[in-house]
Amino acid sequence: MLISEQEERERRFKLALRAALPILLLVFLVIYAIFFKNNAISLTLENQILLGAVVFISVYFIYFLIDVSIKETLVDQATQGFNQKSFIKKLNAYQPQSFALLIIDNLETLNDNYSPEEIDAMLYTFTHQLNQHFKQKKLANVLIARRYGAEFIIAFKENYKDIQSALNQIIEKNTIINDMDLDYTFSIVTNTGQDFEKTITQLKDLIHTQQSDILYEKKDKSIIKDANDISEIETTVIDALNHESIMLSFRPLLNTATNQVDIYEISVKLKSKIKQQDILPKVYLPIINRLGLGREYDLILVKHIINLLPLVPKNISFTFNLSPFSLRTKSFQEKFSTILEQNKVDPSRLIIQLYERKTHHNLGAYLDTLKHIRAKGIRICIDNFGASNASMEYMKHFKFDMVQFDRDYITNLHDQTTYSMLRSLIKMTEDLEILSVAKWVDRPEQQKTLQQLGINYLQGFGIGTSLSENELIKKYN
Repeated sequence: MLISEQEERERRFKLALRAALPILLLVFLVIYAIFFKNNAISLTLENQILLGAVVFISVYFIYFLIDVSIKETLVDQATQGFNQKSFIKKLNAYQPQSFALLIIDNLETLNDNYSPEEIDAMLYTFTHQLNQHFKQKKLANVLIARRYGAEFIIAFKENYKDIQSALNQIIEKNTIINDMDLDYTFSIVTNTGQDFEKTITQLKDLIHTQQSDILYEKKDKSIIKDANDISEIETTVIDALNHESIMLSFRPLLNTATNQVDIYEISVKLKSKIKQQDILPKVYLPIINRLGLGREYDLILVKHIINLLPLVPKNISFTFNLSPFSLRTKSFQEKFSTILEQNKVDPSRLIIQLYERKTHHNLGAYLDTLKHIRAKGIRICIDNFGASNASMEYMKHFKFDMVQFDRDYITNLHDQTTYSMLRSLIKMTEDLEILSVAKWVDRPEQQKTLQQLGINYLQGFGIGTSLSENELIKKYN
């Protein structure tokens, strides 16, 4: 049995006792009046009102406690683990040293294909399998809570060395539950402090970092971090953002028609004054987004890039990533427009990259936003094209200026199916007069095949290495 189930039963038993007290008191008073006082109760108007009041108060009190019991339940109704509210309260007394966040990655897909009752049964089974496994591993008094639909938070009393091993074993044993195939990701934080809610959000940041790591390469879906280290990184990110300390590198895109480089793709790192090494996007972006600083970061990037344009020839363009959440925000659009007007640069030299795994729920409004941006002369590129249904859905409703094909199409060119699919996609871009880009081009045979297919731009180690900002300026000055 889960600790949460035990505590919920204790809570309900105590409430039941509290609810029974008025009834027992009423019964005692009646018995006392009849048997001990040796007097018959006279049903005068006064006594009737008194008895009625006692009965009403008793019934109301019982109803109130039942209502409280429902509202203040400790457990998540589907899993019977702690709900998030009671979990946070429990932590103050429990004082855990380690946390784990385990996510069922494909729960949304399962929700689309199974009934709510089947999903609840699967979540219940999974939670109890989790608890049973920890008991077998002699990890006593482990607290398990369901944070959101697919997220499970686990608190450990000590910094157990075998938490990662235990979670890996759980995942291996529970890839199928109730005939449903499950995919998992997890992260672990040790040496936690008193700010438990902050620690839980840090766990989510680590998950985002892992997802960035395994976007193209299959790696071990686990990571353990010290909470103190994470807090230090967060402080470093905020400091770098406050000082607009960003460092750009420029990856050349070769125009296959002219055999010249006329576009550079920009990647960004944060410069750290506190730590000796620079901070990669996979580390700082989850933190920036969680703190609601994504729009500020994108504006810093936009200003920096626009200031660079006069330092390179007018035929050179820059392509860079901006968050769709920033682009959908009216205040960001207005500030972006103001920066463009103040600097009087050719907006067509800016190419905004978009990459979304899901189609925006208000597609019409979002496409209007993209049209408004392009009306200013800015070009728009969709990145990782073909990696998700979202990119194809956008293509049906919006004519992009450029598409960058997903890495799998380029690295698996030797596969006949991949080759045929890429050939069809390139033909589509030609018919729609959209520029096409193939990245991750490392070998001469890749370059030759892609040029034969009619690709417009190539980028990768086989084309050229990245330039720093100073190297780029020196190259053209």
